[in-house]
Amino acid sequence: MTTEIILLCIAAFSAGFVDAIVGGGGLIQTPAGLILLPQYPVVTVIGTLKIPAFCGTAFAAAQYAKRVKLNFTMLGTMMLVAFCSAMTGSKVLTLVSNSFMKPLLLVVLIVVAVYTYANKQFGTHTEKGHSIRAQWIYSLLLSMVVGFYDGFIGPGAGSFLVLGFIGLLGLDFLHASAQAKFVNLATNLGSILFFTLSGKIIFAIAVPMAVCNAAGGLLGARLALLRGNTFIRIFFLLVISATILRFAYDIFFK
Repeated sequence: MTTEIILLCIAAFSAGFVDAIVGGGGLIQTPAGLILLPQYPVVTVIGTLKIPAFCGTAFAAAQYAKRVKLNFTMLGTMMLVAFCSAMTGSKVLTLVSNSFMKPLLLVVLIVVAVYTYANKQFGTHTEKGHSIRAQWIYSLLLSMVVGFYDGFIGPGAGSFLVLGFIGLLGLDFLHASAQAKFVNLATNLGSILFFTLSGKIIFAIAVPMAVCNAAGGLLGARLALLRGNTFIRIFFLLVISATILRFAYDIFFK
């Protein structure tokens, strides 16, 4: 079991690093957990992995908060909505299969990847001209939908948040990534609460992974802040491409 924990910690560090920059750390951490912990039910593995995901996101969010100006009134409300939605999604996960959503998400992700690559201005600040009311509506809808998705399926939720903040609110990659970290923090917390109450978390595995994920999140956030929008855009394309491959594999080869 020691070897498995070491490998899981390496995966957790890598996931924290990637997730801090543009989301999508679950693409690394979740498959690693399912492969290395086959003796446990899938829901137990997913619940356990939420602890390191939360810790890495928390350290990354703290780094962004120091350097990026954020509207904490709106952000706090978004986090509350995302928290409740993630708990609901995790509850639904225990009742139904999530496989029917993957073909739809695969098509969406391919469109996103092609558009982002073709449109060099995507992810630079674009003034949308929304009223305050419209900004609130878009923000809360995004939090509700992605929060439910994160509790229900998970992989790529941070990337979907980044995409939503850019496409709906006109933020650049840096500010979108910063806000996504805080909303993702709430979705992870909502899932953790549900899985803890359900007895689905193995803390002996979750705690060492959490330390490594936090270290990766700290490093990733600092690098993103240092390198800026161009660097984050490249990472976004890489993570979206990896998500496409992951969903395509799940759909066509499993």
